[in-house]
Amino acid sequence: MVCMKYISLKKSVILCLLYHSNTWLSRRVPPPPVRMTCDEKGVPNGKTPPADAKDVVLEDSATPPSAPAKEDAKKETKDPAKDPAKDPAKDPVKDPAKDPVKDLAKEDAKKDTKEPAKEPVKDPAKDTAKDPIKDSAKEPVKDPAKDPAKDPAKDPIKDPAKDPAKDPAKDPAKDPAKEPLKDEKDTAAAIPSADSAPVKSGDAGDKFQGLNARLAFAIAAAAFGSAFQHGYNLGVMNAPLGLIEDWLNETSSTESEVNDTVSNSTRTYLDKSETTMIVSIIVSIYCVGGMIGGSLTGFFANRFGRKGGLLVNNIFAIIAAIFFGFCKLANSYVMIIIARFFIGVNNGLNAGLAPMYLSEIAPVNLRGAIGTVYQLVVTISILFSQIMGLESILGTTDLWPILLALTALPAVFQLVTLPICPESPKYLLINKEEAISAQRALTWLRDTSNVQEEMGEMRNEAEAAKLVPHVSLREITTNPTLRIPLVISMMMMIAQQLSGINAVIFFSTKIYLAAGLSDEASLNATIAMGTMNVLMTICSLVMVEKFGRKTLMLAGLFGMLVDVLLLFICLLLKDLASWISFLSIFLVIFFVVMFAVGPGSIPWFLVTELFAQNARPVASSIAVAVNWTAAFIVGLGFLPIQEVIGPYVFLIFVILLSLFILFTWKKVPETKGRSIDEITAMFKQSAYGGNSV
Repeated sequence: MVCMKYISLKKSVILCLLYHSNTWLSRRVPPPPVRMTCDEKGVPNGKTPPADAKDVVLEDSATPPSAPAKEDAKKETKDPAKDPAKDPAKDPVKDPAKDPVKDLAKEDAKKDTKEPAKEPVKDPAKDTAKDPIKDSAKEPVKDPAKDPAKDPAKDPIKDPAKDPAKDPAKDPAKDPAKEPLKDEKDTAAAIPSADSAPVKSGDAGDKFQGLNARLAFAIAAAAFGSAFQHGYNLGVMNAPLGLIEDWLNETSSTESEVNDTVSNSTRTYLDKSETTMIVSIIVSIYCVGGMIGGSLTGFFANRFGRKGGLLVNNIFAIIAAIFFGFCKLANSYVMIIIARFFIGVNNGLNAGLAPMYLSEIAPVNLRGAIGTVYQLVVTISILFSQIMGLESILGTTDLWPILLALTALPAVFQLVTLPICPESPKYLLINKEEAISAQRALTWLRDTSNVQEEMGEMRNEAEAAKLVPHVSLREITTNPTLRIPLVISMMMMIAQQLSGINAVIFFSTKIYLAAGLSDEASLNATIAMGTMNVLMTICSLVMVEKFGRKTLMLAGLFGMLVDVLLLFICLLLKDLASWISFLSIFLVIFFVVMFAVGPGSIPWFLVTELFAQNARPVASSIAVAVNWTAAFIVGLGFLPIQEVIGPYVFLIFVILLSLFILFTWKKVPETKGRSIDEITAMFKQSAYGGNSV
């Protein structure tokens, strides 16, 4: 019994000694990470500096009386964020060296506590006490190598001084007293490290962050292979149309001779009405093909993918080029009609697939600028077709079939370049559920392996898409969350076609002639107008990320409204003064400038920004089909109306532009810098909050 009591008493004494020794050491030496626990409030033990630590810091650093208050305020804000990350990195290195020599540290603690204060006198060359910032920063590397014998004695003193501030190098409260010249640099360096955050897409300083050579190559492969087809075939028929009318009469007379060789009949020619009918079919069948191609956008996008759909679509362009090239050799205007239909289908698919692909491969901060590239290439190709149609190049009787057949060149370019580029990462992840392929594609496009954040956003969109069933035509028209953006997309497409751009371009030739310009000068003025269209579209590419989609759309529509109203007045009063005709020329060019700023480019990519991945193909099909239908209606009905009411046709566009401005101001949201989730949530709130379209 006595032995048991003795053993029990011995254990109690040992435990008591251990407890008091640990308590004393906890005030002098920071505990190793393995012994760190948390109190009831969740604050890690050993993080709160001991009471006498402030005195040590004040003795060492000689800070002014107001420094401890600043230290405590900064410590309270910085320690929770910095200590958990820094202690594990520092302590595991130091503690193994400290543990074997703790007894020596205990014996010499009182003697060594005064050393930092005496060091400036004893050894001013080393500046140990003068600049504890450098010592604490260099200690893990420098001291063990140079003076390993001093580490056990120095560590117990330096660590208590480090604990209250943890990171003296970043503590601006200490530096003013020590090194005023160094304080400005240290403070400036500390601000980014403490307050900096990842720069968000769309910030003013990072407008084009994320653009690299690979992404630019993918944009060029998609845009020049598709948008170039669209613009080239819009403008290529203007120059050779008169030559085609002459060729139609030659073809008709030749066929008549072949059919009537036995009866020896005279040659017959098409009358004006028959020629006009054939030319009208050649022009309008292009829009019919565009409507069909636009309606097939959703099927091609889901069946072949965005990239695959663009590649398959080039089959229609090559077929059209073959028919264009051999139509004169075969003396068949039917081949031109067939070719125009196939190229219309190609352009309708391109108008839906290319903006969709460009929008899905673009970073959020470049989505508007990259979406504008499609319209930019359209304007470039229109200008190119006008130049190639000059009589001095390909606008001749023998070479006009080659002029039409040049539409094969963009198709060949895309077939060579686009296979190098990856498929849309969103299509691979959300539609195909191929996460590894999606990450590889995104890594290729961003030219970096740091794509985890963007992949996370895509996964969130994929999870949200799983909760929604496959979007059908009925779903998109009945669900208010989808119907609102659909109506907005359709109205923007209608605004583009019914804004009066076709009317102004049609009247431009008459305006130039009324101003006294010759035919050659009028043609040069038309080319100058196309050049201005290209330049302003380039400006729009930059401005769309600075001012936003809605702002540019409103600015363009309002400028067109004022311009078309003044142009209508000038056409009525053109005979009163000669300067009015020259003012009309300026107004025509200014109208094209306003069109290029907003309505010319924004509707093409806005539809891809308003819808999530599961609804985007169906919405693009409807919007593109509406655009081509509106173009067909304008082409079919403008000339008869113009012949009846003359310049008063511009009053119709004044009314339409006013309605488009009102709708855009009230209903169209700003999508600049917003993710798909944010835009979708906004439409949900609008749909179920009683503010539906």
